[in-house]
Amino acid sequence: MEKQIKEAIVASFRRGRHTYKPRQFLLVVDGISREEAEKLVGKKVIWESKGKKKKKIEGVIKKLHGNKATLLAWFEKGLPGQALGTKVKII
Repeated sequence: MEKQIKEAIVASFRRGRHTYKPRQFLLVVDGISREEAEKLVGKKVIWESKGKKKKKIEGVIKKLHGNKATLLAWFEKGLPGQALGTKVKII
């Protein structure tokens, strides 16, 4: 059975009023329900840079955020600010 690769968009850092978490990001997957999003918890996430040197930063989906199937992912090291609004692969 093949691994299904889904794409998500990096929405923002996980943040509060005065602080932000540099390794935790909110991911939005279009067209899925909360029940389908719960099945993605524990899956691997990969972000690739767009420059000449293709950097890959890996992370893991830890839990859901809110009631609208937004995912909370922790990355091994923080993504750059240019990653906001770009796509990541969920494996």
